[in-house]
Amino acid sequence: MPEGKSGAGSRTPDRPWLFRTYAGHSTAAKSNELYRKNLAKGQTGLSIAFDLPTQTGYDSDNELAKGEVGKVGVPVSHLGDMRTLLDGIPLDQMNTSMTINATAAWLLSLYVAFADEQGASRDKLTGTIQNDIIKEYLSRGTYVFPPEPSLRLIKDTIVFSYKEVPKWNPTNVCSYHLQEAGATPVQELAYALATAIAVLDTVKASGEVPADQFGQVVGRVSFFVNAGLRFITEICKMRAFNELWDEITRERYGVTNPKDRMFRYGVQVNSLGLTEPQPENNVYRILIEMLAVTLSKKARARAVQLPAWNEALGLPRPWDQQWSLRMQQILAYETDLLEYGDIFDGSTVIARKVEELKEQAKAELATIDAMGGAVAAIDYMKRRLVESNTGRLSGIESGDLTVVGVNKWTETEPSPLTAGEGAIMVVDPAMEALQVERLKAWRAERDNKAVSAALADLERAAKEGRNIMEPSIVAARVGVTTGEWGGTLRRVFGEYRAPTGVAQSAVARDSAALDSVRAAVDELSAKLGRRVKFLVGKPGLDGHSNGAEQIAVRARDVGMDVVYEGIRLTPAQIVRAAVDESTHVIGLSILSGSHVPLVQEVMERLRKEGLTDVPVVVGGIIPPEDEVKLKAFGVAAVYTPKNFQLNDIMSDIVRLVGSQAMAA
Repeated sequence: MPEGKSGAGSRTPDRPWLFRTYAGHSTAAKSNELYRKNLAKGQTGLSIAFDLPTQTGYDSDNELAKGEVGKVGVPVSHLGDMRTLLDGIPLDQMNTSMTINATAAWLLSLYVAFADEQGASRDKLTGTIQNDIIKEYLSRGTYVFPPEPSLRLIKDTIVFSYKEVPKWNPTNVCSYHLQEAGATPVQELAYALATAIAVLDTVKASGEVPADQFGQVVGRVSFFVNAGLRFITEICKMRAFNELWDEITRERYGVTNPKDRMFRYGVQVNSLGLTEPQPENNVYRILIEMLAVTLSKKARARAVQLPAWNEALGLPRPWDQQWSLRMQQILAYETDLLEYGDIFDGSTVIARKVEELKEQAKAELATIDAMGGAVAAIDYMKRRLVESNTGRLSGIESGDLTVVGVNKWTETEPSPLTAGEGAIMVVDPAMEALQVERLKAWRAERDNKAVSAALADLERAAKEGRNIMEPSIVAARVGVTTGEWGGTLRRVFGEYRAPTGVAQSAVARDSAALDSVRAAVDELSAKLGRRVKFLVGKPGLDGHSNGAEQIAVRARDVGMDVVYEGIRLTPAQIVRAAVDESTHVIGLSILSGSHVPLVQEVMERLRKEGLTDVPVVVGGIIPPEDEVKLKAFGVAAVYTPKNFQLNDIMSDIVRLVGSQAMAA
């Protein structure tokens, strides 16, 4: 027996999980180049990141897309972009994950249309679309349509996939962003499972899948989870997910085939816990989090994608992504992990914690069920997430929750990894103009009569309740764009604004820690003759609202009047609100990398309105060189993830407003 395999017996090692890197930026051509390089380095599946216009159903030349094109992912405006994106990659041999939700039906249509062109048989296509709209309402913010038509679109993709692309996962219930929004392990379990139940109930109620084949549909439901740093709890959470899903699919849906009841999941480990200070420490965090979803065989992920160590600083470089890929490969191929069964079986500690999580999750599921299910409970779940995140941040502020390098052991040597130019990747602003130019050329060269006919049929299908997929595939083939598809369905289904969870949230905190800030707010309000009014705005298409929500909650708690209307506002709307509400200070939150053009437009509009006396502060993932640019526009202060003391931010805002009032 070879050395190092003692105890493993003669069993063949398990196959490793899929190795993925979440990637895409600038243009389809640039992203294709990146994908080919990553596959050559040993990546075994694709994980496509789309930019925000694509995720929210806009073309790259839409007003709302300004500054957002190619920033957090790749722009895909039409079939030509999909061809370029996947050029040279045989789709019948590739497992492709597409992180896409509101426009999932469209991106799947583009993918299938291109696969048809390649000659790839639909029944050989393997991969996943996320296609989870409820968590978008709760945490990520790339929703478009109201809940009912959104669930109908998910149902359409599921019914189409089970018939046409049977190896595809047409919905990937995503608890990842729930944890990023502050969810506890119990909330992550309960809210994700409640979402899966809402989806399956919708499919079942449609009557479009025969009862004796419903198990096949259940068997293609997959999950995308998060793994945080509480290592033992995360292992137990994954084992609890497995057991609860088996129970739900057996008892609620009568699925008899154990294979169809399996909890199949992919994972990206926690990006929320990655720190801007001492970012090299993130390597250890990522490794520990990865172990939580790989060590327990019964709860092992089917696919793993890891963030890069420097994602709290900005867009990672190819080398940074390679470093994360090598972490997976070393665990899979250099250790003996895959030669053994589940090493946690028989542990009383693990079993006890799993049962505890299951019982608490079942209680939360019962609460949601009593409200009428996940859709009816959206307001409730959103409020609970905001409260949980508030508690987490308060723990970091107080020091009760240790974050190495942030609130403890902050002394550090200069890091050679972050020194000099090129420490993070920056998308060339010229890429947006290039994408827009190509989009215009695409429109000019297509058969516009065929496009009009396809869009008319798409609209009829949406109104009549026909499955949206085949009309969408036809639309893809004739050259319909993402914005045209999205615009057609917006006209039929309307749009939606999800609850913010801010007004209803209430968390018991040590009031003494807030007293000095409250006193300063009261004193300043008395001088102003009314309450300090703080407008919190999210310009552009960025849906990451966690930071904005916490700033709004803390501003309210220290006694300010807060105006916060949620995500996806234009600079014009924000400035209009500042005028109408007579605000004393404006806070802009942007995490998509589009802060420079969006803040510049806000500042220009404020000057045109004569609001030069209203200080503007900006928060987000903002490199030091961009902070200089923002302050040159007239921004009063910039806050990044290292500024975790929210009370200090509030005191700073009071000082800025007070200084402006004195100057006036």
